Amino acid sequence: MKALLFLLCSLFMFSSFSEGDDFCGLKNKAFQEGESIDYNIFYSVIGIYVNAGTANFSVGVEKMALKPVYHVTGTGTSNSRYDWIFKVRDKYESFIDTATLQPLKFLRNVEEGGYKINENVTFNKSVNTAISNKGVVKIPPCVQDVLSAIYYARNIDYEKYAVGDKIPFSMFLDNEVFNLYIKYLGKEEVKTRYGKFNAIKFMPLLVQGTIFSGGEKMTVWVSDDPNHIPLRIESPITVGSVKVDMMGYHNLRYPLSSMISFR
Repeated sequence: MKALLFLLCSLFMFSSFSEGDDFCGLKNKAFQEGESIDYNIFYSVIGIYVNAGTANFSVGVEKMALKPVYHVTGTGTSNSRYDWIFKVRDKYESFIDTATLQPLKFLRNVEEGGYKINENVTFNKSVNTAISNKGVVKIPPCVQDVLSAIYYARNIDYEKYAVGDKIPFSMFLDNEVFNLYIKYLGKEEVKTRYGKFNAIKFMPLLVQGTIFSGGEKMTVWVSDDPNHIPLRIESPITVGSVKVDMMGYHNLRYPLSSMISFR
């Protein structure tokens, strides 16, 4: 799960880019209420990938302080036969203003190899602060959380970028603000365990941590259609490498027209 979330536009760091227009003021044209996408997470040490876990991302709509919000949930679970090695039971939630696609609340409840964390963040947009159990932090006007960034990035118009362009944005994570970017790598066909697709390819700048070494090492492919759903993620990690493939979906906003063939 961490691999999937640290991907999709999430945990990236270093650089001091100013916040780009593409991460401030976009309207949602890519996803809708009821969308659900399933993923399998594969792990390899010697070049042979094994199915190590599953993840799901879903979208609901509800109200918060009389405002309609997207309630986005991401869950991840290690396969039970590998729990003795590294047990994962993760749940991430983001409550996103439907009008601005800015997060209003973020919840993280994770259990990974005996390490547990519970995080509850409220974004006060009127004074641009993030309030968590660790204190109050000043934030930029258009900051994202680790989950809302994925759905915001799906609404970027990649057609207006050239190969090598960097799309900057700001993210709040672990009581800090990071200035991050997505590096656009163009378009290509990608073959996954689900099928073959026309895809948009990009590379996020990773935050250095216990699993990822940081830098431009993760590669992401999203569907080259109006849904822009993540299809495949690949990255080396501290020991071995991970590969994440989309394996099923429900109630996408548009037909998955990027698919060339099934399996």
